[in-house]
Amino acid sequence: MSNDKTEPAELVWHAGDIAYRVVWHSEAGVPPPRRVVVADDTLTADTAYRFACEGTAMLWRGDFQNARQLLQAMARRADKRIRAGGKSSADYPEAFHRKRMAQAQRARVLGMLLIPFEAGHVIPLRRAPDVREACEAVHGLADVPYVTSLRELLGLIGAHEWRRRGVDIPALGARIHPHYGVFSPVRGEYVALVADAPLPKAIADNNLAFDIGTGTGVLAAVLAKRGIKHVLATDQDARALACARENVERLGLGRQIEVLQDDLFPIGQAPLIVCNPPWVPGKPSSALEYAVYDPESRMLRGFLGGLSAHLVPGGEGWLILSDLAEHLKLRSRETLLAWVDQAGLRVLGRLDARPTHAKATDSDDPLHAARAAEVTSLWRLGRA
Repeated sequence: MSNDKTEPAELVWHAGDIAYRVVWHSEAGVPPPRRVVVADDTLTADTAYRFACEGTAMLWRGDFQNARQLLQAMARRADKRIRAGGKSSADYPEAFHRKRMAQAQRARVLGMLLIPFEAGHVIPLRRAPDVREACEAVHGLADVPYVTSLRELLGLIGAHEWRRRGVDIPALGARIHPHYGVFSPVRGEYVALVADAPLPKAIADNNLAFDIGTGTGVLAAVLAKRGIKHVLATDQDARALACARENVERLGLGRQIEVLQDDLFPIGQAPLIVCNPPWVPGKPSSALEYAVYDPESRMLRGFLGGLSAHLVPGGEGWLILSDLAEHLKLRSRETLLAWVDQAGLRVLGRLDARPTHAKATDSDDPLHAARAAEVTSLWRLGRA
């Protein structure tokens, strides 16, 4: 990509004695496959799946829509294999780690079907869609040919549609438009908790709030809609910052919300500080997963550790957190409360909500028992 200052990785494949090289692109940071074969419409799904499982990538030269159908057929084979090896279990956290490994293997296998691009984000295949707008929104301009996985391309196209249409947020009476790589606010229970929780009395003297790790800016917007005159929304991810700023302007809240690049807290103190950190301790495998997985609970512990110093007397910190990690036995409630106590904080109250997303009712999910028991809470925290 022309906006990448580092030397781009290359995909190399051979046809006879001739070696071909082209720029390799992966937003997930996946290295280029070492073995590549050229494939077309004559390739069967069984052969493609076997190639992928063996670590051989397929550079597609056939019809684009046939490639999509082939990827779907490969996905069905991968999902069948996962279901066969992962029955519902309460043996946590082993079941959680097994599922993560299976998901990583599935992503690796499905990432082996590759699509070529000409300069300008043009796909030189029959019945290929025009994806230039979607690709430029993520990658910027492309002045050289490149190759990427079809799976990643379809994810990019889907994300572009999310960004174009937006996500309806009843608490705002408006839509939030997530950017690629920024977690979409499709789980409405945490937004509703922030919309309904009673504001601290200290707001009357200092009408200010901090939104830590703002992402799309949805919680900052909810606070502004509730009448808070000044909201400082922080994030350290460039895409999240651009996304939040665009949503703030689209909603006409630019005078109330200031989006800042900061690691956790901005300078100063506030009567209300809100944070919805990733809820599962674990290593993210993509940029989007940083909204779900928090390595060693670093963001959660960082928020708790710095909260007291940034609260005005009588102020509240709102920690919005799912207890899924507790049901998966990745973190205990006692550990969480110990961190609260060690940070010089006390629990003032708690509001709970049951998730309504599809995974909570999927009985075929190996983690079904944990997901069915999950509760998302808004912890009202104050200085001890």
